[in-house]
Amino acid sequence: MSWQLRWSHWPYYRQLMRLDKPVGIYLLLWPTWWALWLAAEGVPPWSLWLVFTLGVVLMRSAGCVINDYADRNFDGAVARTRLRPLAVGKVSASEALQLFVFLLLLAATLLLFLNWQTALLSLGAVALASLYPFMKRYTYLPQVVLGAAFSWGMPMAFMAIQLQLPALVWWLYLANLCWTVAYDTYYAMVDQPDDEQVGIKSTAILFGRYALPTILLLQALTLALLYWVGQLAELGWWYQLSLLLCLPLFGYQFRLASQSRAQCFQAFLHNHYVGLLIFAGIVLDLWLR
Repeated sequence: MSWQLRWSHWPYYRQLMRLDKPVGIYLLLWPTWWALWLAAEGVPPWSLWLVFTLGVVLMRSAGCVINDYADRNFDGAVARTRLRPLAVGKVSASEALQLFVFLLLLAATLLLFLNWQTALLSLGAVALASLYPFMKRYTYLPQVVLGAAFSWGMPMAFMAIQLQLPALVWWLYLANLCWTVAYDTYYAMVDQPDDEQVGIKSTAILFGRYALPTILLLQALTLALLYWVGQLAELGWWYQLSLLLCLPLFGYQFRLASQSRAQCFQAFLHNHYVGLLIFAGIVLDLWLR
């Protein structure tokens, strides 16, 4: 396969990587920062913070590219995605694959600054990011795979700092997985009619008319698990206050999603503030301890 990436196509590559829509980066970044601060029991080493932050941007970008590659024959039939670069032929399938590999190689260079145990764990992140886009063909639970992928930076953060994976990180992992399934179900609800028509599977279709109550249940489970994480990490009332303040945010999302399918997308976007709020609670609690 000849080299096909061209600088003149950068605007299309930028769209493929969703750099023009950074909320996905935030939703991956906040949980990774939760883990870094909890693993360090305070401010993590700046070098690790930089490596993990760059890793989030690169891996999220790579995930978006492989997702569009996997959906290239379906996006044109979905209203929200019909103008994506691959769907309209602005970028070839070969270009998309080469961009995906290039982003993975860039991410791999960051492993040079981590211990070998963390580098080994990174293989899980690559596997999950590559697997997720194709799961929507075979299972109604692709959001679970996405949650697993979006949470993988947590064990990596603990291994990079503590050289171990305590129980706390797995409770944190499970909490983030539940939260991801909840907000990505909002996202899937936007495309549900088109997805059903072209044969794409999702939790939105699986949950059906019980989607909104199920999202509320997953959000409640997320907060319960995060509360338990706080107990294990001996976090105090600043952290607990941040969890309490998530309740009206989740309530607001439910109200948005109840209005129309289009508003489900706004409910999805709003989760950025949930991640930020929890991060603020962790930082304040550790700083004032």
